[in-house]
Amino acid sequence: MDEHNKFSRREFIKVAALGAGALTLSAGGIGLIVGCEKTSQSSKNFFSEDEYHLLECISEQIIPTDEWPGGRDTGVVNFIDIQLVGPYSRYQQDYRKGLAAIESTCLDKYGKKFEQLSWNTQTGFLQDMEGGRLSGEAWSNGFSEKFFELLRSHSMQAYYGSPRHGGNRNFVSFKMMGLDDFQIVGQNRYGV
Repeated sequence: MDEHNKFSRREFIKVAALGAGALTLSAGGIGLIVGCEKTSQSSKNFFSEDEYHLLECISEQIIPTDEWPGGRDTGVVNFIDIQLVGPYSRYQQDYRKGLAAIESTCLDKYGKKFEQLSWNTQTGFLQDMEGGRLSGEAWSNGFSEKFFELLRSHSMQAYYGSPRHGGNRNFVSFKMMGLDDFQIVGQNRYGV
């Protein structure tokens, strides 16, 4: 495959987001990275500090930092945290169960928390989760696939949605997609 036909993960996400945006207007990694840095939580809405940090690491896996900020630095978890005490309240039990199951499974399997695993091990874990290959009572009846899809969907909504909902900090995804004019309109219209 020549250089012109290769897609980076970021380019794939951009194309996928543009395609998804056409359907609805509502709502890469580095192998040497070990662990996930903790950022400060702006406010506590639903998640504990430990859950917030775990979800930051997962969001960075789903939308990794490259030449543009990834899930962690663009407020993906802030968006989810806010939405879970509002319109997404029906997902509260899934997040409590799923995040606890991730930590428990990682401690049993690796002797470490998810956040302490290497980038590649985190990626492999999430691939197993997405593919339904995690064992244990918490993951029965297809919960691993369901929870992974929920995480991915909410992360993408946070990253590509309006910053007024708590994600897409500094209009990063709008800028990445070349929507600078929309960003200016968005600032004036929504006061952000």
